[in-house]
Amino acid sequence: MKTVVKSVQGEKKKDIDLPIQFNEKIRPDLIKRAVLAAQSHSRQPYGAMPDAGKRASVDISKRRRDYKTSYGYGISRTPRKVLSNRGTRFNWVGAFAPQTVGGRRAHPPKAEKKWYKKINKKERRKAIRVALSASVIKDLVQERGHIVDDYPLVVETKIEETGKTSELKNILNKLGIKKELSRTNTRKVRSGKGKRRGRKYIKKTGPLIVVSKECDILNAARNIPGVEAEIVHKLNVQLLAPGTRPGRLTIYTEDAIQRIKDERLFTDKPLKMSIKKQEKVIQKKEIREKLDKVEKKGESTTKASKKLTKFKKTTKKSTKAKK
Repeated sequence: MKTVVKSVQGEKKKDIDLPIQFNEKIRPDLIKRAVLAAQSHSRQPYGAMPDAGKRASVDISKRRRDYKTSYGYGISRTPRKVLSNRGTRFNWVGAFAPQTVGGRRAHPPKAEKKWYKKINKKERRKAIRVALSASVIKDLVQERGHIVDDYPLVVETKIEETGKTSELKNILNKLGIKKELSRTNTRKVRSGKGKRRGRKYIKKTGPLIVVSKECDILNAARNIPGVEAEIVHKLNVQLLAPGTRPGRLTIYTEDAIQRIKDERLFTDKPLKMSIKKQEKVIQKKEIREKLDKVEKKGESTTKASKKLTKFKKTTKKSTKAKK
């Protein structure tokens, strides 16, 4: 599948081929299974206290000849607790039994119940691939409620350098997502008890920006309602298909697409070592070689340490320049 790469100004720059990960058949059942499994991992166990409703003393005799018995008063055999007594008569009230006021519940929620759902690695990876494929299909994106004109959206990597929210808003408007941003800007008060539990407002889900590395845009996107930004290797099904519904409006950077292709992300045979890790290994080898040379020359440890620190600084500067 081919797509157009747009510049930060919203102009067409060039055409690129999307990787194999975007060619999966759409499977809503698989996405739903993966999202529910992910949601279950953040679910907090809860349950009633084991002694709840069982702490009252309810030792009242039901026998005919006993002293202070409940026999012969034309009442049921419900367990009761004594509030006060005078002579042979009692002031009592039902307790302990499930149907009584202040009694225990018949089947309370158990704290030991396991909410954690498991999913196979291959299933989870395939679900992410399916969600990626759904994110570039215009009909699915519009069906989900997003307002788009030109789709799919792949932007040049220059967008990752934007550090201000106002700048990012201008870029998104130029890319043709102005109506989408106004749609996600609205919110409404939730009905029910959720208002008291830290989720007063219902907010709409907006575009997801997928970047190639840790960059400034991750902070810039935080303050725009409905907009999220994430590094490509940290993508999951909840981000790509929130609420188990595939087809979220997603903006990919050119380098993010390249990383998906080069590192074979979310496939059954991903690269054992990412490009960043490979660079680190090469740097370590270079440092080791330098150390060996210093040792062969027979220089003092202070001189060797000074050379090492200089070498590390130069390697850090070179890696930053590459980025």
